Amino acid sequence: MDNGFGEVEGGMGNVEWSMVNVELWAKEMAMKKSRCSVLFVVGLLSVVGLFGCNQETPIEKTKDAAASGSAATQAAGQAAVDAIKTPMDKARQVESALEQSAEQTAAKIKESTQ
Repeated sequence: MDNGFGEVEGGMGNVEWSMVNVELWAKEMAMKKSRCSVLFVVGLLSVVGLFGCNQETPIEKTKDAAASGSAATQAAGQAAVDAIKTPMDKARQVESALEQSAEQTAAKIKESTQ
């Protein structure tokens, strides 16, 4: 039966028409999902690119650090070197004293055995 709009009421006509609608809806949703995914990826890459452009390169960081080296920083560095150097100098003095003592002991033993 025709309802006056060129559509058939009842029967298999409605089932076929609803299947076509479901298929079209599924295709439309798949296209929307793929568009949404593409837009998301483009947006994400844009954000990462913008943040990446604001980053300094390691060379720039090194130049900035060298330029900002103040007297206090240099003094602290020198103090650290001195803190290591002084005990090492003392250890060298003790080592040379022990070597001299060992040489004297060896000389005494050599004299007594002759």
